[in-house]
Amino acid sequence: MHRSERIIFLRSEKTNPILLMYFGNSYLYYIPVALQAICVIHCMRKGNQNKWIWIIVCVPVVGALIYIFTEMVSGRQLNNVTTGVSSIFNPGGSIRKLEEQLRFSDTFHNRVALADAYLAAGQTKEAISLYEQSLTGVFTENEHVLKQLILAYANVGRFAEMLPLARKMYSSPQFARSKAHLLYAIALEETGNKEQAEKEFKTMNGRFAYFEARYHYALFLLRGGREEEARQVLDTMIYEGRHLSSRERRGNQLWINKAKEEARKMNVVSK
Repeated sequence: MHRSERIIFLRSEKTNPILLMYFGNSYLYYIPVALQAICVIHCMRKGNQNKWIWIIVCVPVVGALIYIFTEMVSGRQLNNVTTGVSSIFNPGGSIRKLEEQLRFSDTFHNRVALADAYLAAGQTKEAISLYEQSLTGVFTENEHVLKQLILAYANVGRFAEMLPLARKMYSSPQFARSKAHLLYAIALEETGNKEQAEKEFKTMNGRFAYFEARYHYALFLLRGGREEEARQVLDTMIYEGRHLSSRERRGNQLWINKAKEEARKMNVVSK
């Protein structure tokens, strides 16, 4: 719409108030867009794409509001997602601020905060450098840094270097349920220790839990030519997924969907 046409359009007495919001005050246009972005990101994180994403996109504002009040159960969750949207619209803003803080005060906290931001932004090399610098003195066995460094090493395929880090916190109760434990099992397989890798996968093969780890365990079995065992793991995941609470299902839907897709592929190949 040309500027002159837009002015005439807005001066019309019959202008729809919703259209006026979009075209009359251009900054207001971004409010529903931001709401949609928040909800879509939350959908992707929770694995709810199939159920909600079309409602959010095709019913602007109303669909987003319905999603917020039915799926975002706490203010903390909404704040986290809003922060993520802010990072998308201004991806370098928070990193630049953290870099300035580190230049002003080179502390463990500032260094790790910047490393976390680098890792989230895909700047893995920079993140690794800061994490490695942070593992000194009383922070040599800091669990947060160890876990984050394991994740960073995994992103660039430095599997052998992940092993000693994981062993440092292996006895920690938090490690058993962490993403670092799964990555440790993957690193063991990648470095040729398949027997130990399977042992770790089996410890995560519990009922109604560890869906991500169990999915990767099924892939591990498939890579070893153990199709029937892999099928059993996948089928159990799919069965359990039907009996989860709505909240538990939202948190594990991504891996349940992946299990269904992998089982479907196996059925197609076997025919």
